[in-house]
Order: sequence, then C-alpha cells, then structure tokens
Amino acid sequence: MGTDARNTPADRTELRVLQRDEWNTWYDTLITAFGGTPESAEERELWDGLTEVDRSLGIWDGDACVGTAGAFSFRVTVPGGASVPAAGITMVSVAATHRRRGLLTSMMRRQLDDVRSWGEPLAVLTASEPAIYGRFGYGIATLRGSAEIDTARVRLTVPPGTDDVRLRYAAPAAVREQCEAVYARQVAGRPGMLARRPGWENLPLLDPESERAGASPLQCVVAEREGEVVGYTRYFVKPEWDGSGPKGEVLLRDLEALDPAAYAALWRFLFGIDLTSKLTVRSRPVDDSWQHLVSDLRRCGLRQQDSLHVRLVDLGAALEARTYQSPVDVVFEVEDVFCPWNEGRWRLTGDAKGASCKRTEEPADLALSVRELGSAYLGGFSLTSLAGAGRVRELRAGALAEASLAFGSTVAPWLPHGF
Repeated sequence: MGTDARNTPADRTELRVLQRDEWNTWYDTLITAFGGTPESAEERELWDGLTEVDRSLGIWDGDACVGTAGAFSFRVTVPGGASVPAAGITMVSVAATHRRRGLLTSMMRRQLDDVRSWGEPLAVLTASEPAIYGRFGYGIATLRGSAEIDTARVRLTVPPGTDDVRLRYAAPAAVREQCEAVYARQVAGRPGMLARRPGWENLPLLDPESERAGASPLQCVVAEREGEVVGYTRYFVKPEWDGSGPKGEVLLRDLEALDPAAYAALWRFLFGIDLTSKLTVRSRPVDDSWQHLVSDLRRCGLRQQDSLHVRLVDLGAALEARTYQSPVDVVFEVEDVFCPWNEGRWRLTGDAKGASCKRTEEPADLALSVRELGSAYLGGFSLTSLAGAGRVRELRAGALAEASLAFGSTVAPWLPHGF
C-alpha cells in the first residue's frame, strides 16, 4: 500500500547548499517540476556549466531532492548607468508531492538571508507564475515587448547612412566575440541589462534541433562599418507555403547596434528576407526604436508582458546605487515583513550626480512596501501609477510627484534575456 505524501512529516526535509555531485539529481527535480520534458544535451550542458553550486539550494527528503533554487552572480544596470551586484534567482521548484508545506517560503527565506550576507543589494528573477513572488517582496520592474509584424504590408523609413552599412552572413559561433563586444557596449545605456560574465555569451547561441519546430538553424548577420562590427542580429527562418505561395516567418532572437544607421540596416534586412511575410519579435524594450521606422504600427501586433522582477535586499544601499533624474528629498515609510531589516523610515536625497539613503526619525512623506520600491527602482513603473492602484500613500502634499519624477528613466528598462 502506497504512502500518502501529504502525511510525510515536514521536519524530515533538509535544506542545504548544493554539492557538485548532486547537480544531476537536483536538475532532474527542476525538469520534472516544469513538466518533465527532457532538455537537449546541449542545453543541459550549458546550464550545468553556468550553475553556481555554492549559491544554489536543495531540499532533500531522504535521498530524494524535492526542492531547488539557485542564484547567479549578476551585475544589473540601474538608472545613471552604474552596474550593481544582484543575485539572479533561478531554477526555483518544489516537487508536486511536497506542496503546501512551506518549502518555497523556506528557500526564499534562506536565499534572501544569503544574498544579504553576500553584500548584494538586489535580488532579481523572472517568474513562470508572476503571482508567486510578490509576497516575498519582489515587484515587477520591467516589461518586454512582443510583436507579429506583417512585413508584406509594413514598410520601413530608414535614417541617412543606412545604405553605407555593410551586412554579411556569419556563422553565429564565428562572430561570438565581436557580437558580445557590441552587446557589452550597450549594457550601461539601459537599466535592467545584465553585464554578462564569462560563459553567458554562449546562451544566445543555444540552438537545440529539438526546439526549432520546423525553423532553420540559428542564423546570424553582422553590420560592419570600415571593417568593424557595429551591430548584429540572430534569428531563425520558418518556411511555410499555401496555395497563394510563400508565407514564411522570421523569428528574431536578438538584435543590437551601436548607431541608428546600423540598427535600421539590420531591421530592414529582417523585413526583406525572401519568401517570408511575417517577423515575430518576442522580447524587446517597450520603447524600441523600430516602432518609429514602420509605416503602420497597427499591423505590428504589439503586446507587453512582465519580465524582470526586482527585490531590494539592502534598501539603503540599493537606493544609493542609482541616480535620480531630478532632485529628490523624501522620507519613505517602508513595510517589509519578509526582510524586517528594511522596515521603517528612510530619507532619500539625491539627483543626477548621486544619492544618500539613511534611516531617519523624521515624519514620512510616502508610505509603501518594498514591493513597490522594487517596481519603481529601474524607472519602468512610476510611483504615481502605483499610487493610483492604492499601493503608495502620499503623506505630504507634493511628495508623490517629486519622487515619481525622480525615479523615472529616460529609456525603458529591459531584460535582454532570461536566466
């Protein structure tokens, strides 16, 4: 007779740091929790190499792994261009046999304590189920834009100099270093972008045949000027025909360029690929400039979705790490039940040159939780918008407008890829 897993005592489980020789068992638990579909050997090898085992946690019930959570060592760009240490929370799962026992909460508790001990002021994640992480203090901080562009009807108007850019096909691996150099030059210019550590340059090249769903292998075109790579795009082509002829689809993976002409040249190339009539874009900044090149935005099928979730682990250090687009002097009354060291009143003073955020006994100007600060931190959501939903309370007249303007960003924050 089988044992009902719900009757297994919770205190039989052990939460501990992952050991290298446990990785395969640990990762298999994660795969099972996400549906059980096996990954390609190529993908599994990549994540094995990227996993930082000393920053990863497992929950064990006897010999069985029943919970997983990892934390990559990232640096995230914040408003002002600084690159701030952040724990990239990842590979979080609880076995279906061990739900509703507080295992996820115990991993979140241990993780945030660890992140604080590592001196990292931020934790960030992408969520398979966005409703889960708000209770742990994570706020949605960036959006990603997607589009399905009818390239048979939409035309582009390109800036001067576009015709001077040379485009050429290249094997993705052959130009990996040049493309990564272009990416690295973009990182400081947009909040939310990740400064990639060695090994991460291989993620955009991941191309298991089992996941192409009828599309081509990954293709790459680089943009050059005077022999220097100034942009690139990586994409797939999915051929399709009907009785009227070809109607193939271009699937964009990524595109980066150092100037408007190179940027436009790459988009024009994608629009003009033979035997295709649709360009599918899955993750771009919501203010991406291609939207100003097209002739008919209505035929571009625009959508938005949450992307990066931000958690302030050391509130004072996090708010001091970024700059503010207008002068600000405001006292926050912060609620943070899960990380009580952040609770209380904080006085933030700052401008475009720097900031100070210290504890204070002065009267509060705004009341909110750490979750709202996470949403506003990169400049993607305004405090005024959050106040309209009742999630920020103004206690001093004028404080909301002052703080909301200061927290803004001149470009929309964006996470370039998942983790």
